[in-house]
Amino acid sequence: MARIKSILLAVLAAAVFAGAAQGASDDDGLLLDVAKKPVAAFDFHASLVTGEKVRLSAFRGKVVFLNFWATWCVPCVLEMPSMQRLADKLKGKPFRILAVNMMEKKIQVQRFLKKKVKVSFPIVMDPSGDIAANYSATSLPLTYIIDKKGIIVRRAIGAREWDSPQAVRLMLRLMGEPG
Repeated sequence: MARIKSILLAVLAAAVFAGAAQGASDDDGLLLDVAKKPVAAFDFHASLVTGEKVRLSAFRGKVVFLNFWATWCVPCVLEMPSMQRLADKLKGKPFRILAVNMMEKKIQVQRFLKKKVKVSFPIVMDPSGDIAANYSATSLPLTYIIDKKGIIVRRAIGAREWDSPQAVRLMLRLMGEPG
């Protein structure tokens, strides 16, 4: 029954963005899909690459930047430094980045993070691909922006410069702060 529910949520999430307007004017050229109707983000409980546990709903009250990536995905690797700079710029604010690694081994991700890209934000392990399936993550990188109420409000397919002034302004607006 839980599997059927997660499949239905994934279909619903995909439908929310079907035919969504790209590049809404309030996003200042970020070319993000804007959710046509509100849908709650699918909650998950998973392990981080560090071994700690995380639950998406624990971040309610914060804007969550939920990114799906893999070590072999060149655009994913290229956007990660800008994600870290975004996290640094918004440090101390009600904002969190969660980067979900899709279907790779923990040791592989640990080596990658040690040698290639150093980040301070949490890396969620999704070895089965269940989290990715619930978010219809069929291409990488894929990012969902979730508001403080746990509602998916934006989606980005492909890499972005996440530390751009436009991205920072958008995140601040979603936090209810002047952008």
